[in-house]
Amino acid sequence: MLKCENITKTFDKGTATEKEVLCDINLSLDESDFITVIGGNGAGKSTLLNVIAGVYSPENGGVVNIDGRDVTRLAEHSRARFIGRVFQDPRMGTAPGMTIEENLAISYRRCKARTLRWYSNRKEREIYRGALSTLGLGLEDRLFAKVGTLSGGQRQALTLLMATLQKPRLLLLDEHTAALDPKTAKIVLELTNKLVSENRLTTLMVTHNMRDAIAAGNRIIMMHGGRIILDAKNEEKAGLTVPDLLKMFEKASGEEIANDRMLLA
Repeated sequence: MLKCENITKTFDKGTATEKEVLCDINLSLDESDFITVIGGNGAGKSTLLNVIAGVYSPENGGVVNIDGRDVTRLAEHSRARFIGRVFQDPRMGTAPGMTIEENLAISYRRCKARTLRWYSNRKEREIYRGALSTLGLGLEDRLFAKVGTLSGGQRQALTLLMATLQKPRLLLLDEHTAALDPKTAKIVLELTNKLVSENRLTTLMVTHNMRDAIAAGNRIIMMHGGRIILDAKNEEKAGLTVPDLLKMFEKASGEEIANDRMLLA
């Protein structure tokens, strides 16, 4: 479903602050793979997601292929037709001045012909209520509430629902629970596992929380210095613990993890 070949990305090229953030990354995801990505600050996690999403272009002939299609030169908005994305900031995935129904209508009409009419018909409204009820947050009874009035957790749950409503070919989650309190983060992560599992979505989730990375998905990748230094799948991943990951990081990188967010989480 996703194939990244020789992905390299350098920021501030030719200047005193030049930094190679991604160094010849090669990564493949099968359909329905749920991969968690961990690593310290500057490891290249979010930059990799941005290259896949089309925010940045790879250098030196790197290629991004999604569902058998070369999208390397495809613009970000064009890739959005088959990529769902949830950001760290709950405010980035929704329009606060519009109602829950209007936000869902935009998402529901992805890849479909649109008209100038704003309203949803009765059938669509029932689809929205049914989808919202799966969140367990009571939002199905607040269709006409402005999204800006929701809490951060409610808004992130809604963003997650919007990103998966049309079953994207690829779902990208960029530390989407990091800005939430622990209780709310747990709820959003549980919703993530439920939506990904039920819809069999191919998913790439960046997180700083090693426990979450171990608990979610069928494969875990660790990045350091713009490279993948660990790739554990299925049974190998299932038997991992946080101390195991720390030891693997030290062995692969030759240094200790110096990232408070990862250690404290």
